Amino acid sequence: MELNGVNSVAVAQSSGAVASKYSSKAEKNGSSTAEKAIYSDVAATYESSQNSNTGNLRKVANPELVAQMKADLQNRQAQMQSLVTDMFKKQGITIGNASEMWKHLASGNFTVDEETIKKAKEDISEDGYWGVKKTSERIFSFAQALAGDDEEAMKKMQKAVEKGFKLATKEWGKDLPSISKDTLDAVNKKFDDYFNSKKETIQ
Repeated sequence: MELNGVNSVAVAQSSGAVASKYSSKAEKNGSSTAEKAIYSDVAATYESSQNSNTGNLRKVANPELVAQMKADLQNRQAQMQSLVTDMFKKQGITIGNASEMWKHLASGNFTVDEETIKKAKEDISEDGYWGVKKTSERIFSFAQALAGDDEEAMKKMQKAVEKGFKLATKEWGKDLPSISKDTLDAVNKKFDDYFNSKKETIQ
């Protein structure tokens, strides 16, 4: 159960860090919704040939995909938190907020029933929602949806992901389990492959 929990906070922190850069400017401009804040700097139109040295069309950010991914993540996080909360209640453990939940999970001072163990194993399996493969794909796809095909923006996305995992470690209260470190490695591998593909295109 510990591993299932930490991956959700890691991806949430990463997504928040990735999106935060794009929310600050919009907040200063008085945007009225969270979605406008996230997409304000990235939902740009393509560059025309007369304004670009290369004359190539630039892929734009995809706010619809970002919104869909955020909704899916929030739904899965709510399901997981409900499962953990119910487990704690059975043991007379009260948690007031998400931060308390992560710290209590990190402490290991609880027992896990068979049903919860089974669900956690499914979720962190190779093809599970919180497994390394799908979690890394989700984080990278979120970054791409925000940055479009802008290489410089993608570099900022990678730094934001690194920051997100550092924040997750702080929230967890100690070193993250190996599954989270493996997820970060997998995300960075996707970024490396992306940047290498850009170099090959130029050559």
